[in-house]
Amino acid sequence: MPEPVPARPLTAIPAWAVLQRRLFAEIEDAWRLFSETFTRPDGGLRFDAVFEDRDGVDDLYEPFFNWPAFYLLGGSDDVLTAAKRHWEGVTAQLAAAGMVTGEYENGYDWFHQGESLIFFYALCAADPADPAFAERARRFAQLYVDAAHGNYDSIHNIITAPHNGALGPRPGLSDEPEPYSADRREMRPYGLPLDYVPGVDEWDDLADPARATAMGEAMHRAAAGDVAVNLAATSLVANRWLYDGDEASAQWLRTYVDGWRARAAENAGLIPDNVSPDGVVGGLHDGRWHGGHYGWTWPHGLPSVGMATVIAGINEAFVTGDDAALDMARAVLDTVLDHAIVAPIAETPFSLRGGWLARWGEDAATPALLVPHRFGRHGWFDYGPMPLELPLWLWWWSRRDDDLARLRRAIEGLPAMAERVKPFRDKAEAGHEAPWLAFLDGELPDYPERALEMALGQVARRVALMQGAPTDPDAAHLHFWQRVNPVVTEVLSQLVSGTPQVLYNGGLPFAAVVYEDADASRPGLPPDVAALVSRLDGDDLDLALVNTSTTRARRVVVRASRFGERRIASVTAHTSADGVYPGRSTAYASTPGHPVSVTRELDAGEDAVVVELPPAHRADLTLHTVNSGVTPRHRGAASTLPLSVRLEGA
Repeated sequence: MPEPVPARPLTAIPAWAVLQRRLFAEIEDAWRLFSETFTRPDGGLRFDAVFEDRDGVDDLYEPFFNWPAFYLLGGSDDVLTAAKRHWEGVTAQLAAAGMVTGEYENGYDWFHQGESLIFFYALCAADPADPAFAERARRFAQLYVDAAHGNYDSIHNIITAPHNGALGPRPGLSDEPEPYSADRREMRPYGLPLDYVPGVDEWDDLADPARATAMGEAMHRAAAGDVAVNLAATSLVANRWLYDGDEASAQWLRTYVDGWRARAAENAGLIPDNVSPDGVVGGLHDGRWHGGHYGWTWPHGLPSVGMATVIAGINEAFVTGDDAALDMARAVLDTVLDHAIVAPIAETPFSLRGGWLARWGEDAATPALLVPHRFGRHGWFDYGPMPLELPLWLWWWSRRDDDLARLRRAIEGLPAMAERVKPFRDKAEAGHEAPWLAFLDGELPDYPERALEMALGQVARRVALMQGAPTDPDAAHLHFWQRVNPVVTEVLSQLVSGTPQVLYNGGLPFAAVVYEDADASRPGLPPDVAALVSRLDGDDLDLALVNTSTTRARRVVVRASRFGERRIASVTAHTSADGVYPGRSTAYASTPGHPVSVTRELDAGEDAVVVELPPAHRADLTLHTVNSGVTPRHRGAASTLPLSVRLEGA
């Protein structure tokens, strides 16, 4: 192990550290209650899994999506064991229902597949040495890398259908064309799926059975070839690549994303959303660059196209080391910002307005910067707030000033809010990006305490909902388990790892800083230890580690990045005047009464810092990180080297 970094004794344990460890403890109790209440002995949900169409696979995985992430932050070994059991139990449940083949979804859109797979990616990162998940990662990626499966056409460089998966490209949006009727009242806010069907000019026209049939048939015909949301499939391939650096996977990812980058360049920089089976943009939409399934026109626009574009850009930059891959996503965000308006969201017809009204409360009546989420025959429309996770992840990955300026532009357009840390939580468990950035800027110094208090309140609410489940009318709803998932990780991810909440529609589980319990030889913070990343500035980050125990010493291994793409080049330990570190003499010891900050350079072969924390001690560090110069890999616990796993059949 490297020479340990010292800590200083505390006269008072900071409130944020106490709250953080309390949150870890409450989540441990709550996930056990969830498992006992809602799951079967094999790990599946207590639910008669009967499905009427292709939809629903994601809903059974999503209640567990962040359980492995909680383990990686410092949750117990038990939560990882439970997460694996639930993944396998749910998968068997879905196989029995005819929804998966070979443990993979038969075929559906990547907006929803991405929601399912963030659970799988996190499991792979949490225990990459597990041979069963390593084999699954290889096999799932081959569904796309190997053109023999039919999902990918190497000649036209396209994924061959909007619905794709274990059964290859699936025709249309259902096995047979189905009328798209005005009776689908829950879909009315999203408007017409296609805006060029003869005789169908507005929603109420779909009340006519003949017009509803015409819409359904047109949707079925147009559901072929590639769509922009398929870019989220790059995470499946990148996850496989992380095991052993498979060059075929890396090449597929580069080629596929670059195909979309070329199409964007030919469309004035803005990514189109559809490619016909013969490789022509707009070939199934009378030449229109918009109109593809889960594209710019319907149903969500920016949250689906923008999310997939950011995910793919980060994945290509990750694999190639070239951040120019993010330019396609930058163009998306700049375009909608350039067409923004200022208006109160409470007074707009925004299709996703309900969620924002719940999130903002009375502040929804205040004018705000609203960006268009969709584009159709009349141009840009459907104005709502910028999904801040998109510009935030761009900046977090690049740390470029222009990406930070774009993020600030979006945040400055938010209403002035009396309560900046809103007490809400949706299934993606995101939405507190603005106050977190304010904390990193030094403008909201009490964010850790306020955010942790909020997170504890969310756990309490989820537990109350679980305890009331027998009489809750939502208990039979397919989304019920997502609503009561008590594992809350957004705030922990921000504070502990310096990382935004994972991109919900298929992002990989990156992290700015990761930890290992040096004595237990496992990922995550040791018991009793709290961590706080308080600054992200280019290549530098500030980190505090606190041992909240008054009786037990702890040792923490600290590394930059989840997958080894960055390493710590130097560490600065900030000591103080309240005494000399009471361990063996090191270069970090200060003269009594004289605070000092001492920097140690790490050798190129080192990638970790070890911090010794006696009871009630704190270490304040500045980590200077650099590109590691090594190929990223899944990493095993307590290993200074990336994990390399041989995948048979590669």
